[in-house]
Amino acid sequence: MTSYVYSAVRTRFGKFNGALAGVRPDDLTATVMRAIVDRHPDLDPARIDDIVWGNANGAGEENRNVGRMGALLAGFPVSVSGTTVNRLCGSSLDAVMIGSRAIETGDADLILTGGSESMTRAPWVMPKPDRAFPARDVTAVSTTLGWRLVNPKMPKEWTVSLGEGNELLQEEFGISRERQDEFAARSHRLADQAWSEGFYDDLVVDVEGVELERDESIRPGSTPEKLAALKPAFRPDGSITAGNASPLNDGASAVMLGSEQAADLLGAQPLARIAGRAAHALDPHRFGFAPVEAANKALERAGIDWGQVGAVELNEAFAVQSLACVDAWGIDAEIVNAKGGAISIGHPLGASGGRLIGTLAKRMKTEGVRWGVAGICIGVGQGLAVVLENEEGKN
Repeated sequence: MTSYVYSAVRTRFGKFNGALAGVRPDDLTATVMRAIVDRHPDLDPARIDDIVWGNANGAGEENRNVGRMGALLAGFPVSVSGTTVNRLCGSSLDAVMIGSRAIETGDADLILTGGSESMTRAPWVMPKPDRAFPARDVTAVSTTLGWRLVNPKMPKEWTVSLGEGNELLQEEFGISRERQDEFAARSHRLADQAWSEGFYDDLVVDVEGVELERDESIRPGSTPEKLAALKPAFRPDGSITAGNASPLNDGASAVMLGSEQAADLLGAQPLARIAGRAAHALDPHRFGFAPVEAANKALERAGIDWGQVGAVELNEAFAVQSLACVDAWGIDAEIVNAKGGAISIGHPLGASGGRLIGTLAKRMKTEGVRWGVAGICIGVGQGLAVVLENEEGKN
């Protein structure tokens, strides 16, 4: 059996405490679930075999299996099952990978995948006391991003902040502040251009009660010179700033996967074939470099090499880790994130992988590219990658 991407939608991504701050993550989930089904008027939602949904935090309003809750809120038949997966930043790309395997093994013909995150609404948590009525103070910990309630058995070098981990990558690979700022400014310029040219118009869906014209974190006027004026965020003498790293965001994405037979259920032809997929792991503080081997493995499983790849969507968690990956692959940087990336568009953790797949599939169609790669780095030292084939681009 073969698995295909049939359609993809997402919300516009809101910035932290921005336009989507008042929207619950389970409602964001229901929004994109309903929207992707509405794009297939021939589809009876009861024919969806399963939902696989990504979410990184899971500590707030999206707790209790947001994949299932979203389906209920979207008005799907109660017979449509759903599960939620957590591979942090890679959660929705992991959902795509899991769903595609279910199709390829013959367990399903139609799987709805995707992910959601409200980093704004992520709650504070505190541990339960180890005895009744403790006299000491208890600290509430934010679940928005990064390590929390760290096990003291973990080596300290593994549990540094995400930013410090990428400062260590900067030292390892010698990627200058100037290159990082240039990469970040490019992201904003290309995202602004893509929105202005209408590239994202059919990839996004409105959120009820929210007026947002485009992804909220895009700053069209960003230049390397302006970004160079920002102060380092993690070290006094560091290279990483708020300008060359992805922001905190809210949003959701959905990807409809199916077998060849699913074309009749959906009344549509597939956008791309899922040709390869892989995970890779390394030291937790080097997580930003993990997409390198994940993508290399995925390409090997697809039976191709980098010389055949014409489009890459790499999640821009930080400019430095993105550049380290591109350098390691030895590819033309111009094929990477040609419509902007997470530095400008945003990175609502659980939703980003679905955004990558949707953008990549559309790029491959519009650019006439046969092979494309979506990759993402993941906190605690992991990376994921998926290879897509545009079968219209074979000739």
